[in-house]
Amino acid sequence: MKKIGQQKNLLRSLCLVSLAIGLTACGNGSWWSHDDEPTLESDQIRKLIPSRVNDRKSWAQDIFDISEELKIPKTKENICSIIAVVDQESNFIANPNVPGLGAKAVKEVSSRLQEKFEAKLGTTIGGPIAGYFQDVLKNQPTPEDNYLKQMSRVKNEKELDVLYREIFDYMTKHYHISALTGAAKFVGQDFAEKLNPITTLGSMQVHINYAKDHKRTSMSTNELRDDLYTEFGGLYYGIHRLMMYPAKYDKPIYRFADYNSGMYSSRNAAFQKMIEKVSDIDLDLDGDLLSYDKNGDPRPAMTTTEKALTTLFSKNNVLVTPRQLRNDLKQEKEDSFEKTQTYIAVSKLYQSKTGKEPIYAIMPEVVISGPKLSRDYNTNWYASRVNGRYETCMQRAKRIKT
Repeated sequence: MKKIGQQKNLLRSLCLVSLAIGLTACGNGSWWSHDDEPTLESDQIRKLIPSRVNDRKSWAQDIFDISEELKIPKTKENICSIIAVVDQESNFIANPNVPGLGAKAVKEVSSRLQEKFEAKLGTTIGGPIAGYFQDVLKNQPTPEDNYLKQMSRVKNEKELDVLYREIFDYMTKHYHISALTGAAKFVGQDFAEKLNPITTLGSMQVHINYAKDHKRTSMSTNELRDDLYTEFGGLYYGIHRLMMYPAKYDKPIYRFADYNSGMYSSRNAAFQKMIEKVSDIDLDLDGDLLSYDKNGDPRPAMTTTEKALTTLFSKNNVLVTPRQLRNDLKQEKEDSFEKTQTYIAVSKLYQSKTGKEPIYAIMPEVVISGPKLSRDYNTNWYASRVNGRYETCMQRAKRIKT
């Protein structure tokens, strides 16, 4: 009996470890986990990719291999989730052309250059460097075919990214930034990376910082950027970002929303909705419980959500100190947030005051904008579009025998 008990404890421990690293083993309750469902082979995955896609066999094999490497079960739901996001982001083109990208890039550097440099480097440093950057754009490498003209001709992200890297490389070699500012850290790749406006890359539009945090091999940042523009690299980091975290969503659309507006944003928006319902305070249901600086660190200033929680807990005699509240909210991008005193207290208050079960997920209200987009969109639009592709894929999957 003791041995059986030890085996059960071991199995439970293994399940917890799997959950912690975001795998789909041990029946973790994620909507995309079906432990008894048959998994797909590469050729079956190929049949799920839209027929208009060139070289479906290659894309299918990469999806198969990456899912194997990351230990993601190759169920119809999982594979269709991946296919839907890739198709939405790039139509299965590793480095897709973006209509009008060159003209948009020129407009951006012509109208907002100083503002962006000062935001990244501060007024004292950013202003002078922005001026020099403009001079380089207009006169280098030659006045006849300067960087500004080259920028107007770019057709895709990689071309623009590589051009920016070339410009920053020129600046670090010819402009004594460290001598002027007394800040040697701005010289070299760190300087270029800090100012490079291309932050989401590849066929699944993964943020460069996420890729840095999950590099599959030892490589420089420039090598990582190049890798993201390959078929395998773009898929690897995108699949990792989409699938490698546990969430108790009952519908795939919430994971698609998270992919667009941030990990656990659908859960966090529901948390904000519960606060709103029990406190009569209007909140932005964007899934952001704290605000963050340019380095991704929480700002000390209290957000509207944090203030609402402070008031709510005070009125209802909930014993969560301001320090504990802040520590709990710092876990907003992790599964562990659901186990915090703050999350549990709000769920209980919502249930007791409304008589309804706690809300786990809603669509975050986030506007999407950027130079690569023809107009502003929102997360609901994005998630719905991806979900439509997912459902189409699942219809195709019904015809596949497993």
